[in-house]
Amino acid sequence: MTAIVRDAEVISTGTDTIVVTFVTDSGESITTRVGDHEIATSGPIHVARFTDLPSDTEFVVEVEGHAISDPHFPSKVRTLPVPHGRLLAHYATVNDVHFGETSCGQVEGATEEEVGPVLRSLPGELPYPETMNRSAIAEITAVNPEAVVVKGDLTCRGTAEEYALFLDAYGTFGDRLHHMRGNHDAMIDPTMALQGAPFAFEIGGVTLAVLDTIMPGSDRGQLSAEQAGWLNALAGEATGSVFVFGHHHLWDLNAESRSTSYFGINPDDSDMLAGVVAANENIVGYFAGHTHRHRIRRFSQARDVPFVEVSCTKDYPGVWAEYHVYEGGYTQTVHRIGTVIPAPKALEWTERTRPMFAGLYRDYALGSLSERCFTQTY
Repeated sequence: MTAIVRDAEVISTGTDTIVVTFVTDSGESITTRVGDHEIATSGPIHVARFTDLPSDTEFVVEVEGHAISDPHFPSKVRTLPVPHGRLLAHYATVNDVHFGETSCGQVEGATEEEVGPVLRSLPGELPYPETMNRSAIAEITAVNPEAVVVKGDLTCRGTAEEYALFLDAYGTFGDRLHHMRGNHDAMIDPTMALQGAPFAFEIGGVTLAVLDTIMPGSDRGQLSAEQAGWLNALAGEATGSVFVFGHHHLWDLNAESRSTSYFGINPDDSDMLAGVVAANENIVGYFAGHTHRHRIRRFSQARDVPFVEVSCTKDYPGVWAEYHVYEGGYTQTVHRIGTVIPAPKALEWTERTRPMFAGLYRDYALGSLSERCFTQTY
């Protein structure tokens, strides 16, 4: 009897890697092929990680017994091109780590029957934020980046106890750790985890600029004129590329109408941020969390630089992002936790949370492969 392959995904690509994940019944052995390379894995959760591949090369990808047409499992996949010039910097990010959270999949004002399932750690299991974040930390530690940026929502309710849990876990990175607050972190104390933002630091001649986009007590975002001026001055003085980070994502600059209750950065402040990006050619990207999805938007009025959203660490797909910065550009590779270093408990949790929000979460959170993994040249 042929094994039934479910939820096959080309989850990530790098300059020399392609990673495929899928699910079968327990004990099923399946062969995955990328070009002439083969890897056999056993279920129920399969991870086929192909390494040492040539860059900027197209491969046919096949999973034995899987013939379903699915945008998350393209038949051909290309490794990322390497930007020209020397490697300057290497860093990692996570966001929406939510220490202290005990349930996910809830929507305010809706019943579980309408939007379920609502998921919780099972009796005897570690709290799922601990499972996911400790596994992410192990993978990030293994690749040894020069910096780790946590893009907000460190906690669930913004308590000092939850913040301490975050610091205990991510404090292992020492001086390499740089974090900002998210809307969840400013629910009780409007100054908790502010960390003096805005602030900036350099690695390898590359500037990483951290903004505070929080409106305490609200899930909505904002950016003060003072911060915009600070970023403009910083970029004007920087001699290398500038990467900008905030918890909230940008408003759609091309929208026909304006919103006064947008859950990202409000329209007027988004215009202001885009104006700073437009005025400074060395600003090469803006990177946010908050939305729990992968998405890239580009706007002609902001020089078509990528405004990037990266999905959350705490549940499906359960990710962290890795960046390599070269003289002529950079790469982003999003890693599903458990695909760099085996982490069966993390993979099991993200499989359980995949069908949240009435089964709509997978397509929303995962986004397209090109929005998870890409090369930006300049």
